[in-house]
Amino acid sequence: MDARSFAPRERLDGEVAVITGGQGAIGIATAQRLAALGARIVLLQRSAPSAEVLAALPGSGHFALAASVTDSASLTAAAAQVAERTGGASLLVNSAGFTKPVPAAALDALDDALIDQVFAVTWRGTFASIRAFAPQMQARGDALVVNVSSIAAFTGLGSNLAYAAAKAAVDATTRALAKTLGPHIRVLAVSPGVVDTPFVSGRDASFNERVGATLPLRRVGVADDVAAAIGACATSLRYATGSIFVVDGGRHLG
Repeated sequence: MDARSFAPRERLDGEVAVITGGQGAIGIATAQRLAALGARIVLLQRSAPSAEVLAALPGSGHFALAASVTDSASLTAAAAQVAERTGGASLLVNSAGFTKPVPAAALDALDDALIDQVFAVTWRGTFASIRAFAPQMQARGDALVVNVSSIAAFTGLGSNLAYAAAKAAVDATTRALAKTLGPHIRVLAVSPGVVDTPFVSGRDASFNERVGATLPLRRVGVADDVAAAIGACATSLRYATGSIFVVDGGRHLG
């Protein structure tokens, strides 16, 4: 019988957390949360995050690596560096993403190049990151992947149809890999709705205020709402895998 208890825990001391999209608002908020819980943070970004981001994290031993989720060779190289410098990642947060607002009815505006770019970053990048880090996470034996998805995956609402479809693919991958990577690696996803970050161009304060007023919780999300859910996946929600946790203030309720 497997000795893992998957019991809840309060701290992440001794854990190594790799975060893709490390320069983004959700990536930075997640790094703050996980570092405060004791994890050592590795931020991955196409260009390495600034020293100020790392210096602001609680604890020590954090570092950044330049790697693109659309360049599998750079992910493989980054994974090798993480294994060499830390002994191996035990937590991978996939928060890298890309989108561009295109109305769902504007079919011609969603051209092939944009579709390919959205899928390359959002789905292929998520899968490629897991593929690169899975061997060392398997070796750790009690590891976790958290994919940042979106309610667009099941509502159809969102910046564009390719983004919604790519996030649906992320959800399918979350469920599939939870089956195949367990019990050594748990795989979960968190699904925000509207989040007050610069991720989607054109969504300003007036947009957030207007949408927030329509939600059951009366405000749009902030990056730390998503980060807190990721932290819960690593601490409180230990006996869970293959689940997608919605963190959207009730927006998906329509």
